[in-house]
Amino acid sequence: MSPEGPQVFRSFLEILDYKPAYQVITLFAPVGLMKEPVPKGRRCEQEARRLLGWPRSSAIVSAPARQALVATSYEEATRLNGGHLSPVSWNQFRRIAEVDKDIAPYWQRTVFEVHPELSFFQISGDKPVRYSKHSEPGIEERRRILVARLPGVERILDAHLPRISLAQLLDAASCLWTARRIVSRAVSRLPEDPEWDDLGLRMEFVR
Repeated sequence: MSPEGPQVFRSFLEILDYKPAYQVITLFAPVGLMKEPVPKGRRCEQEARRLLGWPRSSAIVSAPARQALVATSYEEATRLNGGHLSPVSWNQFRRIAEVDKDIAPYWQRTVFEVHPELSFFQISGDKPVRYSKHSEPGIEERRRILVARLPGVERILDAHLPRISLAQLLDAASCLWTARRIVSRAVSRLPEDPEWDDLGLRMEFVR
């Protein structure tokens, strides 16, 4: 069955409230946050880096501590996050805070945190991709992998949506692959024995 064409939603809550309800939502955003900053981030992020190895491990960015989400500037967020904060995380702060506000433990029957690099690792037979998704070789590599394993994926990759890049469409397609694995109960988890945050959320990657 070919995948449907991609859609852009205005908010995370709009996805949760969509009718008919989604059976599985794979989310490339942190689900569950540490209350205070921890060196090298959550255990799921540390294990993902070890699994991918250098240089792909650099794609796994540590989620900020929950206490940092109140910040209104990069400098304040960095201070509240123990003095270290990736500019990538800061650029995603609004979305991270949105997910943290709207997610609840019962949603983890439907919503699963994923990472495209881990999805591509699984699609490729537990081998990391070679190139960054921000390079032409990386774009070509990821497209080749998806076209070979996910029939009809061109419907996603060839879509033209405002302000959506091909790299983002490749990420979305890889997350769709993982969503199908979740439905078929064929997934792996990092870590196998997850941590739980102060709100009762499992902190794990599914791939």
